[in-house]
Amino acid sequence: MKKFLTILLSSIIIFSNINLKVLAKEPEPTVSAEGAVLMDAATGEILYSKNMNAAFPPASTTKIMTALLTLEKCNLDDIVTVGKNPPFADGSKIYIFEGEQLTVRDLLYGLLLPSANDCAEALAEHISGSMDEFAKLMNKRAKELGCENTNFVNPSGLYNENHKTSAKDLALIMRQLSSMPEYKTIATTLATKIAPTNKNKEERPLWNENKLIQKNSRYYYDGIIGGKTGYTVQSEHSYVAAATRNGQRLIVALVHDKNKTFFEDSVNLFNYGFNNYKLEKLFSKGDEISSYKSENLTIPLIAGEDFYYVKEKNSNEVPTYTIPQTNLSDRSFKTGDILLETPVTFSNKQVGNLKIASGIDHEIKPVFSFKSDSKVNNNLLYFAVPGIAIILLMAVFIKRYKRVR
Repeated sequence: MKKFLTILLSSIIIFSNINLKVLAKEPEPTVSAEGAVLMDAATGEILYSKNMNAAFPPASTTKIMTALLTLEKCNLDDIVTVGKNPPFADGSKIYIFEGEQLTVRDLLYGLLLPSANDCAEALAEHISGSMDEFAKLMNKRAKELGCENTNFVNPSGLYNENHKTSAKDLALIMRQLSSMPEYKTIATTLATKIAPTNKNKEERPLWNENKLIQKNSRYYYDGIIGGKTGYTVQSEHSYVAAATRNGQRLIVALVHDKNKTFFEDSVNLFNYGFNNYKLEKLFSKGDEISSYKSENLTIPLIAGEDFYYVKEKNSNEVPTYTIPQTNLSDRSFKTGDILLETPVTFSNKQVGNLKIASGIDHEIKPVFSFKSDSKVNNNLLYFAVPGIAIILLMAVFIKRYKRVR
């Protein structure tokens, strides 16, 4: 009996420890960069941060904004004729020539693989006419994406005391860029060649500097979508990347890293995010959420868009929300029109606004409809107009009669 109890107690302890390991959240990783963010791309939720709003010079991670604007504004097969300025760009380059004709695709490969500054300037001039005008476009787009601590002055990331961004802002830009299939195709290419052009008879070989896409590297990361390194003496090292697993996409952004541990730190941050957090869908677009009822009117209320939230894998909490009370019977709308918005709360914080749409068409019909082709309406007008005239004449007569008396 004593032996049996000993075995039973040992088993309980062993299984309890196993359970604790499953349920326990991993400790947050440490990173050497002065600014860092781990972001869920679907929701924008920050899963890890370190000085995330502090602005630093980002060096060549700037080029993800240049790539984003290029993909938004250009076709990959568009021809770019290089101006006189890009060949003289400082820093890394693939040595393009004035008057040389290259495709947007070739310049993007040069921009994102070997981080060529001459390619960045050629694309900027092609899109906006000058680097100054392109910088304005960069800053405008950054604000649209929600960036609050960013000011770009050039398309390449060459050091300038006024050229800065934060880890959070950099993550917001990568969040948008990494959703574009063309970006992943280019950014995960290990090596390629630019064919001879009108100004260069030799092929230009290009190699990708991002070790997370290199399968022979100890930093290779399964599910990597793409990434961009950056370095200048003043800026120190920076890095931004995106990866996906089990339908969840995460963004890592690191700025001002003196120790050059950004590859290792990024892998640790990605692992921390995927191991500890899970993307959940609360509603799919079109799912019925509730219904509105008033007298003889019933309106099904549906989700106006997909709604996601992020939870810790060991959490059993569920999101909460309240359908606002309002009168919907006094207005017209179509199926799918957004009628309401309500905040969704999860784990004691708001995780977004749920857009609520109508599941049916609803039209308020006017009491009278005066259409020219309606016989009934014409008859009503026939009698109504003289009647109104008679009433007005009687009012005038009564008023005058009172004055006489």
